[in-house]
Amino acid sequence: MVKNVTKDYFNKNVYDLNKVDDNGELKFLGKKPVLIDFYATWCGPCKALEPVLDELATEYDDKIDIYKVNTEDEMELAGAFGIMSLPTLLFIPTEGKPMMSPGAPPKQMLKEMIDEKLLGKEVKKDEQLDDAVSTFNELMAKIKKVLKW
Repeated sequence: MVKNVTKDYFNKNVYDLNKVDDNGELKFLGKKPVLIDFYATWCGPCKALEPVLDELATEYDDKIDIYKVNTEDEMELAGAFGIMSLPTLLFIPTEGKPMMSPGAPPKQMLKEMIDEKLLGKEVKKDEQLDDAVSTFNELMAKIKKVLKW
């Protein structure tokens, strides 16, 4: 299962947002790479992503940590990362820069992102899947506009 985290847990186990190094960078505190899902309970795509992340948490249990942050409960934490749309995924490798990805990609694309961004594996891209995700995200944007989310 994906662990729901608070700012306090985040500051002790991922990055201490109050401490930066001499270069102004945050020091990663985790032992494994981390994927964080910034979500809200009212967000439809967030709800659709939840079971996928639970499956991935089981599949990658010994390789990465997967957390979720409720942006309504943890506004300060969401603000620290400039979260503007939901869901937004934050990929934090043990070394290197974090990467953000808005939206709810399908499981196979998420696996590719985890393998490439967090585990450093070379991944063969599925162009049909990329096209499908792009189409899905365009449709979701239109739906949100109509519903005025």
